[in-house]
Amino acid sequence: MTHEELLKRLEGYEWNDAEFKRAQRGVPENAYETVSAFANTAGGWLVFGVEDVDDGFEVVGVLEVDTVQNDFLSALRTGQKLNRVVRSRESLHDCDGRQVLVFYVPEASRQEKPVYLGNDIRKSFIRRGGCDERCTREEIERFVRDAAAERFDGNVVELDPEHCFDHGTVEWYRRLFNERNPSADPSQSHLEFLHEWGFVVEHQGSLRPTLASVLLFGSNAAFRQHLPRPVLDCQWSNVRKEQVTSEVRWSDRLVAEVNLLQAWRLLIEKFMAHSTTPFELDPATMQRRDAPADYIAFREAAVNLLIHQDYADHSRKGEIRFYADRVEFWNPGDAFASAEQLLEPGEKEVRNPRIVAAFRRIGLSEQAGTGVRTIFNNWRGLGHVPPEIRNDKAEKTFGMSLLQEQLISEEQVLFQARVGVHLTDPQAKVLAYVCRRSRVTLLDARVVTGLPTAEAQKVLDSLVTQVLLTAAGTGTGASYSLAEHLVERLAEPATDQAPPGGEGLVSDQPTQDKARLVTDQPPPVAPNRLSGPPSGGSGAPLQSLTDAQWRIVGICEAPRTAAAIMEHLGLTHRSFFRRTHLEPLLRAGVLAMTHPDSPNHPDQAYFLTPAGLKLKELRAGGQRPQPEAPA
Repeated sequence: MTHEELLKRLEGYEWNDAEFKRAQRGVPENAYETVSAFANTAGGWLVFGVEDVDDGFEVVGVLEVDTVQNDFLSALRTGQKLNRVVRSRESLHDCDGRQVLVFYVPEASRQEKPVYLGNDIRKSFIRRGGCDERCTREEIERFVRDAAAERFDGNVVELDPEHCFDHGTVEWYRRLFNERNPSADPSQSHLEFLHEWGFVVEHQGSLRPTLASVLLFGSNAAFRQHLPRPVLDCQWSNVRKEQVTSEVRWSDRLVAEVNLLQAWRLLIEKFMAHSTTPFELDPATMQRRDAPADYIAFREAAVNLLIHQDYADHSRKGEIRFYADRVEFWNPGDAFASAEQLLEPGEKEVRNPRIVAAFRRIGLSEQAGTGVRTIFNNWRGLGHVPPEIRNDKAEKTFGMSLLQEQLISEEQVLFQARVGVHLTDPQAKVLAYVCRRSRVTLLDARVVTGLPTAEAQKVLDSLVTQVLLTAAGTGTGASYSLAEHLVERLAEPATDQAPPGGEGLVSDQPTQDKARLVTDQPPPVAPNRLSGPPSGGSGAPLQSLTDAQWRIVGICEAPRTAAAIMEHLGLTHRSFFRRTHLEPLLRAGVLAMTHPDSPNHPDQAYFLTPAGLKLKELRAGGQRPQPEAPA
């Protein structure tokens, strides 16, 4: 934590990853509860010399710096207070003459959790919100399961392998397996095949199935004996997420209480029935033959849900929710890797390695360690807002949302046009993402652009140089927000619109704006200036286009005269046309004049700016934002 970041946090914001202690002359005992909580959750900053008061934080300073620092570090590094050694990073800050000690406590590995006080595992803590909470028995059990050297899906179960499998599922799996592995021996019995690939193992002198094999191939009776809850609860709603109420919930539902491979086949059949885009499904593999980007993203997210669940957790089930504006996935069981690690290439440590390998052997998942990256890459290729990941280390759950919204929306194109800067595609994407969120990081910039770290950093730096973003902090820990002078402009109301009720499309009658009736010519326009809209216009931002304005955009890729545009719209009143349709597009930077220095030029014509071309591209691609469905 840099000095600047510390000062920012002292402004009073509720931080999930920071805890403040008075600790002037000694280390408070509850500081070790915070260490346990940070180590068991996602890490965090412990700050000594700051008191939490009603209206924020007060810097009181550590009076005995050497004593407090040495006592605390000694307790962590020798295991005096906790069941294991905890390594931390420390720094000393001077805040107006008062000394503040800052310690960073990293997240422990899965093998080291839970970290608890003394020798009592019941004194394990997790960080929830801004508080340290003692773990429940169920939460401790989850930590212990995840820490085991033998993964849960490798446990041997006392069932007869001759009678515990669904033979139709095994046959389906082997057909796909043989297609991808031509050297496989098709003459093997099902039991021989399962034994060869580690689904069935020798145990105490006889063959026994692993839990992975029962979850993957088990008959209904065997499967439900070891998983007495659904694998998956999938619901379809015809409204946006915020419109779901107790009365408006779901229109269709699939609750799968069958083995994982059958659950996958049921899910894809249901997905195909609800798909608005026709596609071809291979009946043998239950996969799309054309495999477009949106399907690949859904497939990877759905498979991720099936293969990474905590199947020892019988109180919670996997969930998929389809809404009009997004698809949400939720799983019991957090990812062992961080969000940043999930987006890096290479294999990751997983909860159910045997189940994961089984799906990959038949092509139902990307190569090891690339599933989440594939989802993000395909969603970015569609121009959508990046997926949102919620890897909750406290609740031990994993969630992902696939937002079906364009990152560069019509409103965003118009906003960037009236700001008056020319941005590269990566710069435009990052700025659009910052406009959606109050603050972004270097990782967010990488996700939005798909660029490596160094290139993404250059994009952020360029936006700071152009005074479009402001940076807080330094290095990989820095965060970026919209520059103050742009915040108000982003929130400006949309009043530069055609009259309501469709008049803007068909009416030849002018509105009562006498000052604008004295001339048929628009004022000089300089859409690329940071100073804002030109004087003489309404000054109000154009945040969406009317149907008539879309028709103008549709024909002005090549320069068009005012007369030609009016003829295309079927309008005859020149002043009304200019005031209602043409001037708002000029002020917004969607159109430009061929003779900008001479508005009354006899050969004046109008053509699309880069912003206008982007709008036309969005419209042509069917990517224009759709209106919200009625509640």
